[in-house]
Amino acid sequence: MAAPQSRPRRGELILLCALLGTLWEIGRGQIRYSVPEETDKGSFVGNVSKDLGLDPRELAKHGVRIISRGRTQLFALNPRSGSLVTAGRIDREELCAQSPRCLININILVEDKGKLFGIEIEIIDINDNNPKFQIEDLEVKINEIAVPGARYPLPEAVDPDVGVNSLQSYQLNPNHHFSLDVQTGDNGVINPELVLERALDREEEALHHLVLTASDGGEPRRSSTVRIHVTVLDTNDNAPVFAQPIYRVKVLENMPPGTRLLTVTASDPDEGINGKVAYKFRKINEKQTPLFQLNENTGEISIAKSLDYEECSFYEMEIQAEDVGALLGRTKLFISVEDINDNRPEVIITSLFSPVLENSLPGTVIAFLSVHDQDSGKNGQVVCYTRDNLPFKLEESIDNYYRLVTRKYLDRENVSIYNITVMASDLGTPPLSTETHIALHVADINDNPPTFSRASYSAYILENNLRGASIFSLTAHDPDSQENAQVTYSVTEDTLQGAPLSSYISINSDTGVLYALQSFDYEQIRDLQLLVTASDSGDPPLSSNVSLSLFVLDQNDNAPEILYPALPTDGSTGVELAPRSAEPGYLVTKVVAVDKDSGQNAWLSYLLLKASEPGLFEVGLHTGEVRTARALLDKDALKQNLVVAVQDHGQPPLSATVTLTVAVADSIPEVLADLGSLEPSNGPYNSDLMLYLVVAVAAVSCIFVAFVLVLLALRLRRWLKSRRLQASEGGLASVPTSHYVGMDGVQAFLQTYSHEVSLTSDSRKSHLIFPEPNYADTLISQESCEKNDSLLTSVGFHECKDKVPTIQVSPALPLFP
Repeated sequence: MAAPQSRPRRGELILLCALLGTLWEIGRGQIRYSVPEETDKGSFVGNVSKDLGLDPRELAKHGVRIISRGRTQLFALNPRSGSLVTAGRIDREELCAQSPRCLININILVEDKGKLFGIEIEIIDINDNNPKFQIEDLEVKINEIAVPGARYPLPEAVDPDVGVNSLQSYQLNPNHHFSLDVQTGDNGVINPELVLERALDREEEALHHLVLTASDGGEPRRSSTVRIHVTVLDTNDNAPVFAQPIYRVKVLENMPPGTRLLTVTASDPDEGINGKVAYKFRKINEKQTPLFQLNENTGEISIAKSLDYEECSFYEMEIQAEDVGALLGRTKLFISVEDINDNRPEVIITSLFSPVLENSLPGTVIAFLSVHDQDSGKNGQVVCYTRDNLPFKLEESIDNYYRLVTRKYLDRENVSIYNITVMASDLGTPPLSTETHIALHVADINDNPPTFSRASYSAYILENNLRGASIFSLTAHDPDSQENAQVTYSVTEDTLQGAPLSSYISINSDTGVLYALQSFDYEQIRDLQLLVTASDSGDPPLSSNVSLSLFVLDQNDNAPEILYPALPTDGSTGVELAPRSAEPGYLVTKVVAVDKDSGQNAWLSYLLLKASEPGLFEVGLHTGEVRTARALLDKDALKQNLVVAVQDHGQPPLSATVTLTVAVADSIPEVLADLGSLEPSNGPYNSDLMLYLVVAVAAVSCIFVAFVLVLLALRLRRWLKSRRLQASEGGLASVPTSHYVGMDGVQAFLQTYSHEVSLTSDSRKSHLIFPEPNYADTLISQESCEKNDSLLTSVGFHECKDKVPTIQVSPALPLFP
C-alpha cells in the first residue's frame, strides 16, 4: 500500500512565505523575488512600489501594471499596499517540471514614464508530491539456476519535487533470498536493483512476494510502494544481449506519424523457444508513451504522434529484451528532435498609449511590443522593424520587448490617425514573418487659431431694411478638433454717431450670421466698419480678427424736393413776371430741386405738365429753366398758370410738382390792374390783405405820379422864364423849337423806377421793393446823363432824345412770411 499523503500545514507555508517572499534584490536593472508554491491567493511576494520608488497610492496614477507573455496571470498588484501578490495557487511542478530552479519572469510597466522593469520570481518547491511508481504490481521471473549475486532491475519511482523533497531512497521488505541495491546514474537518477542472495528452488518455493518502498527527504516525509511478485522458472541459460548499449537518433519535428526511427536488436544464443526475444519499453515518461511505438517482435521504433520541438526537444527511454526464460537485456535510447522553422514570430501589443498628443516630444513611447518565436537558434532569432516612412521607430528593450517611439513631432491637422505596420521576421530558412497593425490616433491640442478665408469682407444692405434682417454670414475654419475647433463669433465694440455699434449690428456667436438691429437710412449712414473676432473654445483660447465693411445701398425713398420757387406755407402761389416784348427763349424763371437719394435715384428730370397757354412756355428737361417758347402776343392772357413736375429716375420713380403763376405785362399799372384776379381769395383775411396791398400800391403810384407832375411843372416854369429873358434881349429874332417830354419819356422813366412786386396771399407781410435804377436801355442813361443831387437835374431832355425807351420787368422772388 502507498503511504498516506500529507500536505504542509498552513502555518508553515505562511512562515516560509514570510521568510522567502520578502527576499529580493535589484541587480543590473532587474528585481528578484521568491515565493513558495501552493500559497494562498493574495500572498505577499514583494514590495514593488518601494523597489520602484513610487508611492503605493499613486500606482494607478502612474499606470503601473503587470504584463506577461503567453501565460496565465500568476501575480497581481495590490493597489492599496503597492505589493506584488499571488493571483492564485501556484504549482511549481506544472510550471517547471523537475528543473532545479523554477524562475518566472514578469514585467512591470510604468506607463507615464514609458519604462519597463523586469522581475524574476523564483518558485520555491515544497514537499507536496509523493514518489510515485508507474505500476502498482510487478512480476519478475527468475530461473531457478540463477546464481547468487544475479541482479534484476526494478521500476523507478518518480517524484516531481526537487531537491530534498525529491526521491531519496528505496527500501525492500526483509527477505532471505533477495536484497536491494541502489545505483546512482550519471544524471543523478537512483536505480533500484533486486539482488539474488540465495539460490532458488522452484520445487521448494515457486513464488516470492516482496514490497519496494520509495521515500523522499521532505518534511513530512512522503513515500509510495510497489508490490513485486517473483516467479521461479525452470532452467534458461542465456539472456538476450543488445547490439549497442546506447542507441542515439535524430529526427525533424515535422516528420509525420508512422515514420520509422530505428530498429533495436538483441540476440539470445539459446535455441528454440528459449532464444525468442520480445521487446518493450521499460523506462519511459507517461507523456512520452503516446508519442512512440515499439514492435515487440522486431524491435522497430516509429513515431506514433507528431513531435514538436517547442514542447520537448529530447527524449530518453530504456528498452528491455526478454526471452521466454525471463532473462532480460537492456539498452538506452536517446531521441533528439531537431527544430525546423515552422513557427512565425509572434508580436503581442502589451501596451498601447493611444491617443497621443500631437505636441509629444520625440522619443515619446507609443507602445510596448512583445516579440517571441518558439523556434530555436536562428529560427528563433527575430528582427523587428516598421514599414513605410512614418515618424516612428522601434527600440529594443529587455526580454524581447520593443518600444515604439516617435521620431519627431506629430501634427494632427496633417495626419490624425496613423496605421503603423510592425514587421517581425526570423532568421530561419526560409524566413517567416508576421505583420502587426497598430492604429494610433493623434490627440489634438489647441495650436491653430480660427482663420477666415479672406483678409477682409464687404457686405451690402438696402436701406429701410427690416429690423432683425440677416445681413451677411462669416465663417472661420479651425483645423483643430472638438472643443478646440468650436468657433464663437463676436463684434468688437465701437461707437457710430455717438451710439454703441452693438445697437446697430449683432452677430450670432455660433453661426457667424450678422443681423441688423435697426432700419438703416442711406441718407444718414452710408457705411459701417466692423471688426469681427472668431475665437475657439480651447485652453487657452485662440482667436483671429477680420474687417468687414458694411455698405448701405440707397433706395428711392425720397421724392424730389423743390427749393425754388418755394411754396408759401399759406398755400398761395408765387408770381413770376414776363414782359410782353420777351423773345422766344426768354428765361422767365428756373425751378430748382434736389433729391436726398443718390445715383440714378437722384437724377432729376423736369417736365411741363400743364399750362394755361400750351406752347407758350417750355421747361428744360435737365435744367428746370422756364423759357418762352414763342413771342408773346397781345391776346395772351396776363396770368399764365404753369404746373412743372420734377421726377427722379428711381424704381419706382418719385416726383414732385410746383405751380407757377407768370404775369405777362409791360408796365406796373397793368400788373396792378389785374392783381385781384391772380388768386381768388380764400377768406375774409385774404380779402382784407389784398385790399391793403392794392391800396398801398395805388397810393405809392399816385404819390410818384404827383411828384413827377410837380417836377415837370417846375421844369416848364423855368423854361418859360428863360424864354422871356431871351425875348427881352434878342427880340423875336429867332424862335427855338420846343421839346416836350411826351408820354413815351414818362413811360421810360416809369420803367426805370418800376416797382418789383411780389405778392403772396394769406401772408401777413408783403414787400414793396424799390430796386436801384436800371439804367440800361432806359430813357435816361447813367453813362450819358450824369445825376448829381436828385433824380431831376438841369440836364436837358434833348440830350437823351435819341435813346429808345424799353420796359424790362425784373423777375420777382416770392416773399416768405
